[in-house]
This record gives sequence, C-alpha cells and structure tokens, in this order.
Amino acid sequence: MDWLHSIFQKSPEIALFLSLAIGYLIGQINFGKFQLGGVGGSLLAAVVISQAGVSIDNGVKAVMFAVFIYAVGYDSGPGFFNSLNRKTLREIAMAVFLAVSALVTVLVCAKLFHLNKGLAAGLAGGALTQSAIIGTAGDAIARLGLSAEETKTLQSDVAIAYAVTYVFGSLGAILVCVNLLPKFMGRGLHEASLDAEAELAGGAPARGPGQLAALPELVGRAFRVAQAAGRKVSELEVSQQDRVTIERIHRDGEALDPAEDMVLANGDIVLVIGRRAEMVGIAPLIGPEVADTSDVVLVMQTRDAVFTRKGMNRMTVAHVRETVDREMRHGVFLEGISRIGKPVPVLPHTQLEHGDVLTFYGTAKDTKRAVTAAGYELPYSIKTDFIYMGVGIVLGLLIGLVVVDVAGVPLTLGSGGGCLLAGLLFGWMRGKHPMYGVMPTAASQLLKDFGLAAFVAVVGLNSGLQAVVTVKQSGMTIFLAGVLVTLVPLLLTMLFGRYVLRYDNAAILAGALTGSRSANPAFGGVLDKAESAVPTVPFAITYAIANVLLTLLGPLVVGLV
Repeated sequence: MDWLHSIFQKSPEIALFLSLAIGYLIGQINFGKFQLGGVGGSLLAAVVISQAGVSIDNGVKAVMFAVFIYAVGYDSGPGFFNSLNRKTLREIAMAVFLAVSALVTVLVCAKLFHLNKGLAAGLAGGALTQSAIIGTAGDAIARLGLSAEETKTLQSDVAIAYAVTYVFGSLGAILVCVNLLPKFMGRGLHEASLDAEAELAGGAPARGPGQLAALPELVGRAFRVAQAAGRKVSELEVSQQDRVTIERIHRDGEALDPAEDMVLANGDIVLVIGRRAEMVGIAPLIGPEVADTSDVVLVMQTRDAVFTRKGMNRMTVAHVRETVDREMRHGVFLEGISRIGKPVPVLPHTQLEHGDVLTFYGTAKDTKRAVTAAGYELPYSIKTDFIYMGVGIVLGLLIGLVVVDVAGVPLTLGSGGGCLLAGLLFGWMRGKHPMYGVMPTAASQLLKDFGLAAFVAVVGLNSGLQAVVTVKQSGMTIFLAGVLVTLVPLLLTMLFGRYVLRYDNAAILAGALTGSRSANPAFGGVLDKAESAVPTVPFAITYAIANVLLTLLGPLVVGLV
C-alpha cells in the first residue's frame, strides 16, 4: 500500500483517471436489467482507491462541476423555456409535483432518521438518481460558513448517502414505471402506445432515434418517355401542382438539363424528383419506370437555412408556397423544420417563425437559391464556440457570487445555480439564434459525462476514508430512507397524474413520469416495453423541467434541514 500511496502523492491525477477507468468498467456490469452506471461506479472506485491515501486539489472539483452544470443547462435551455406554455401545463404540473413531493419526503426522512445536511442532500441525490445534487449541495455546504473540517465532513456525507441509495434509486424507478404503472392503468405499454401513435404523430407511427420511414416522403425515380412524348416539361410538373420536378433528361447518349419549354421525345430517360404521393400520380403520364439509372445520375443535397424573410413571420407553409413565385421555388423541397432544437411537422398549416431552421432538399443550385430567399445559410460545424461557452460560464460564476440578504438570511445561487442559470439562458439563445454558440451534441455530452464523473471521483478520493466510517455507523438507516425517497414521490405523482391531471394512456403517463424523475434507466425500460417512441413526447418535456428542478433540490435541502 505504501508504494501506491507514494505514486498518488507524486501524481494524484493518476488516482483520478484510475477511478474513472475502473468506475466505468464497474458501471457496465449488468445486474439483470440494472447497471450502476459510470458516475456511481466512479464514486465507488474512488472511495476504494482513497484508502491508499490521496488528495486532489479542490480547484479541479470546482472546474469540473462548473463545465458539467453549464452543459446541463445549455442542453436543457431550449426545451425548458419552450415547455413553458399552455399546451404543456400538464407536464409542467407533473414535474413540479414530483419535485415538491420529493423535497417534502427528504425533509421528513431527515427528521425521522436524524440525518445531517450532508446525508440528507446525498439521500436526495442518490434516491432520486440526480447526480447533479452532489455538486449543488456541496457548493451550498461550502457557503454555510463552517470550519474547513466540518465542511469536508458534510460534503463527504453527501457522497456517502448518494452511493448507498443510488442503486435502489434506479431500480425502484424501473419497478414503478415499467412494472407497476401498466398494471395500475390496466393496459400494457405496447398496447397503449399503439392507441396513442395516431394522435401523437398525425396518423403516422412515431419514430425513435435511428429509425427511418420505410416509405420516405421525398423520392427520385427514372422513367422512359412514352405517353409523355410531345409534352413540355413544365406541363407535366404543373399537372402535379409543382410537387415533382424533372431534374435530368438523357437523350441519344447525352445528359441534358431540362428547361421549362423543353419537349420530351419518345425514348428519353427522365429523372423525376418529388413527394411520393405526387410521384405515384405522374408515373402513368410519362411511361414505364426503368431500373438502370446509370445514365441519369444526379447528386442531390440538403441545406439548412435560418428563416428570417421579412413579411413572412408566422406565415403558414401553404401561404408561403402561394406567395413565392414558381421560378423561385422550382426544384426545392422543404424536408424539415426545426424550432429551438426541436423538429416541427412539415404540414400545410404549420406556421413558420423567424429563427426556425429550414432544411431544403434539391440540387446544389436550387437549394442555394432557396436558402438566400429564406434568410441565411446555417453552416455545418463540429467546432465548439469557446467564446460563447467561456462567457456563459464566467457569467454563471459571477451570478453565483451574488448574495441577497432576506430577513437576515443570506441567499445565493452559488456557482452551481449560477452556471445552471447561465447555461439555460445561453442554450435558449443559441436555439433562437443558431448562428452563434455552436456546441455539438458529442461535445456537450463529453462535458456532462467527464465533468460529472471527474467531480464525483474527486469527492470520493477526498472523502473516502470518512465514508467507510459513516457507512458502518448508519448505512442501513440511509438505505431504508432512500427506499422511501425513491418510491413515495413516484407513487404520489403517478396518482396525481392519473386522477388530477387525467392522463388516461399508460405509455404517455409512463413517459411523463420517468421524465419528471429524470430516470433514464427507467425510460429505457419503458421504451423497451412500449416498442414505440410514443413515450418520448411527454418525457422530453418533463425531463427538461425536472433536470432543472431536481438539481436545485441540493441547496434547498441543505438550507432547510
């Protein structure tokens, strides 16, 4: 053990990365359908490694938590602010109810089991599987004005209670949402999803990540001209309301770019691009379809444009189509609409709003023309905008320094709450103005995963020796309290959702409930049972709100216990 202690003294970062490596290895082990996960595994590994004697500078912990909590807010910002409207009042009410019931349950358990501030906050983090509470609670404890030794003890208690209660926190959410809820509703999740698909997706099955339509909306087909011989290109296109375009003609061994007044000849091979419904109608008008398309190869592309066209804000898709002249929209297809990072259905009555990202499909020339007319092109980038990110984190840290005196009680968001608030605002602004603040999904995920895991590992390394003592003294008490904090808010919220909010579909209620608890493992189980993406609709809304509300439980528990 002395040689290991010597290595960690010379290079303590070895202990940090060793904790992450072993922790994520432990986190991948399956216990039935349950996994501890990388964060929980890293905490356990760090506690074990800490027995060799190691200390990590607290500045590392502060930096890791700042980037983690900012990334959480950045990703949740668009969905959080977009969810605050009349259409999602049920989901907002459910997420708020669970957060409040969880806070009350934690406070009651802390009173019954005589838990200190650190154990109570860790109980909330583990039993609710909200790892960010470790950081926000630890930050709140550091601002209590206690001695360095007392602060370190309470912060280590947070990590201890989290580790003891986390396992059942995940398992209990799975038991309630996946197993108990369908029996309570009297209908299986798969059957309930089938009932809800038509209503949620406008008659088409909802699709999850990686799933594609077997019958795509936009298609290209090649025909040999027979019935259409002697007809103009424009005549055929107009017959289908310009929802199809003839993009290439192959005649006598030569590839031709069609003009509107070009007359088709018998035997020409034409490449037609358009929406599938209109393609079916134009096929009998041209001639037989051909399988060999080597002579009419054409590369199509998509371009993203930020919609800023003056005079067209809140205009419907159908109205825009009627307003724009035929020459401008010829050969261009609106493939998708994204608003504040969320897809919007492409329907005739869909209103376009300034700041929407429109995805155009067509040839390079046609899509470039459409992008210029709609607003400006949104360039594809995988580079993080560190200027935007740096300013956001600095602003968050500055907000965390603000202390407001209320009735003699100093109130402050702390660095955790400040960075979370800044992340929410900057993420929302990025959604409204997508030209700025690029942070690719993979980069954001790395900041969240590495930031939180490294933060938790530092906590475990610095408090592991004290952790062993505390677990021996009150481990079973904390575990039983964790069972109550896991199950009581979930069961109360399930009843609240069914009888007060009037959720009558098991799949939708399951999605809303797992989102309200930010219970990703349980949500995975719900999707597995549902065999559908229907639960993702309410989950996305409640998850964005709960991610903020549950994270803020840390300082609330510390302040109220």
